[in-house]
Amino acid sequence: MAKESVKARQRKREAMVAKFAEKRAALKAAGDYQALDSLPKNASPVRLKNRCQLTGRPKGYIRYFGLSRVTFRDMALAGKIPGVKKASW
Repeated sequence: MAKESVKARQRKREAMVAKFAEKRAALKAAGDYQALDSLPKNASPVRLKNRCQLTGRPKGYIRYFGLSRVTFRDMALAGKIPGVKKASW
Protein backbone atom coordinates (compact mmCIF):
# COMPACT_ATOMS: atom_id res chain seq x y z
CA MET A 1 0.00 0.00 0.00
CA ALA A 2 1.34 3.42 -0.96
CA LYS A 3 1.92 6.13 1.61
CA GLU A 4 -0.94 8.56 2.11
CA SER A 5 1.29 11.44 1.02
CA VAL A 6 1.93 9.78 -2.35
CA LYS A 7 -1.79 9.21 -2.90
CA ALA A 8 -2.55 12.80 -1.87
CA ARG A 9 0.10 14.12 -4.29
CA GLN A 10 -1.48 12.13 -7.10
CA ARG A 11 -4.97 13.50 -6.30
CA LYS A 12 -3.53 17.02 -6.26
CA ARG A 13 -1.98 16.51 -9.69
CA GLU A 14 -5.26 15.12 -11.08
CA ALA A 15 -7.13 18.19 -9.83
CA MET A 16 -4.56 20.54 -11.33
CA VAL A 17 -4.62 18.77 -14.71
CA ALA A 18 -8.43 19.09 -14.78
CA LYS A 19 -8.26 22.75 -13.74
CA PHE A 20 -5.83 23.78 -16.50
CA ALA A 21 -7.02 21.41 -19.27
CA GLU A 22 -8.98 24.02 -21.25
CA LYS A 23 -6.29 26.66 -20.88
CA ARG A 24 -3.57 24.22 -21.99
CA ALA A 25 -5.60 23.17 -25.03
CA ALA A 26 -6.20 26.79 -26.06
CA LEU A 27 -2.53 27.74 -25.65
CA LYS A 28 -1.39 24.68 -27.61
CA ALA A 29 -3.83 25.44 -30.43
CA ALA A 30 -2.58 29.03 -30.55
CA GLY A 31 1.04 27.84 -30.48
CA ASP A 32 1.86 30.08 -27.51
CA TYR A 33 4.64 27.98 -25.98
CA GLN A 34 5.89 30.87 -23.84
CA ALA A 35 2.58 30.97 -21.96
CA LEU A 36 2.48 27.16 -21.80
CA ASP A 37 5.85 27.29 -20.08
CA SER A 38 4.47 29.60 -17.41
CA LEU A 39 1.77 27.10 -16.34
CA PRO A 40 2.52 24.94 -13.28
CA LYS A 41 4.46 21.74 -13.99
CA ASN A 42 1.79 19.58 -12.35
CA ALA A 43 -0.80 20.92 -14.82
CA SER A 44 0.71 18.67 -17.48
CA PRO A 45 -1.11 15.34 -17.94
CA VAL A 46 2.22 13.64 -18.62
CA ARG A 47 3.06 13.90 -14.91
CA LEU A 48 0.11 11.69 -13.92
CA LYS A 49 0.80 8.07 -13.01
CA ASN A 50 -1.78 5.31 -13.18
CA ARG A 51 -2.32 4.14 -9.61
CA CYS A 52 -4.74 1.73 -7.94
CA GLN A 53 -7.77 3.64 -6.65
CA LEU A 54 -7.81 1.72 -3.36
CA THR A 55 -4.18 1.04 -2.47
CA GLY A 56 -2.22 3.52 -4.60
CA ARG A 57 -0.01 0.75 -6.02
CA PRO A 58 1.68 2.02 -9.23
CA LYS A 59 2.61 -1.35 -10.75
CA GLY A 60 0.30 -3.99 -12.19
CA TYR A 61 -2.43 -1.44 -12.97
CA ILE A 62 -5.52 -2.68 -14.84
CA ARG A 63 -6.83 0.37 -16.66
CA TYR A 64 -10.36 -0.92 -17.32
CA PHE A 65 -11.05 -1.36 -13.60
CA GLY A 66 -8.69 1.27 -12.17
CA LEU A 67 -7.20 -1.28 -9.78
CA SER A 68 -3.91 -3.06 -9.34
CA ARG A 69 -3.75 -6.75 -10.20
CA VAL A 70 -3.50 -7.71 -6.51
CA THR A 71 -6.56 -5.71 -5.45
CA PHE A 72 -8.47 -6.85 -8.54
CA ARG A 73 -7.81 -10.50 -7.76
CA ASP A 74 -8.86 -10.14 -4.12
CA MET A 75 -12.07 -8.34 -5.06
CA ALA A 76 -12.89 -10.74 -7.89
CA LEU A 77 -12.47 -13.81 -5.67
CA ALA A 78 -14.65 -12.18 -3.01
CA GLY A 79 -17.34 -11.51 -5.64
CA LYS A 80 -17.17 -7.72 -5.27
CA ILE A 81 -16.75 -7.01 -9.00
CA PRO A 82 -19.96 -7.71 -10.95
CA GLY A 83 -19.58 -9.96 -13.96
CA VAL A 84 -16.09 -11.19 -13.07
CA LYS A 85 -15.46 -14.76 -12.00
CA LYS A 86 -12.50 -17.07 -11.84
CA ALA A 87 -11.95 -18.98 -15.05
CA SER A 88 -12.03 -22.76 -14.99
CA TRP A 89 -11.95 -25.19 -17.88
